[in-house]
Amino acid sequence: MLEDEWLKLQFKAGSGAALRRIYQKYRDFLLTLAMGLLNDSHLAEDVLHDVFVTFAQSANGFGVRGSLRSYLATCVANRAKDRLRGRKRQASRLETDAEVASDHDGPDTRTIATEQSRLVSAALGQLPYEQREAVALHLNAGLTFRQIARHQRISTSTAKGRYRYGLKKLRSTLNGRL
Repeated sequence: MLEDEWLKLQFKAGSGAALRRIYQKYRDFLLTLAMGLLNDSHLAEDVLHDVFVTFAQSANGFGVRGSLRSYLATCVANRAKDRLRGRKRQASRLETDAEVASDHDGPDTRTIATEQSRLVSAALGQLPYEQREAVALHLNAGLTFRQIARHQRISTSTAKGRYRYGLKKLRSTLNGRL
């Protein structure tokens, strides 16, 4: 957290190195979050880049007092929600293919991981967006239910309920498939 405070100060002062470090530090985390919300790797990358372009342009007026990680996660969640609204207007459907592979795994391990990832992505895609967002923000972004409630403009108990119902539906959908 001390590094984040230093990075925020340097970024506000216009440091390109600070922006690069913030991007490097949070890129994978934010991409995972976006993928969990959107179930589309290309759209998730677009959202991540949109967030960082907007973030880079905000250096002069930047004033986050809390966690940089939570701030960026909220920005990704908001941009993902905007993208989903736009896609609904265009009447297109979300893709449910996601690839997870590691150079250190053998082909069998990669095949199993890819299949499991595809099943989880498909199950996440079946959840109502509010539940999917609550699950992703809590599990992937580490946001508290209070932070999720503020983000979604709902009560804390409703945020907990969305999370709980989302997990219950995921378990039900994935039961016996993994």
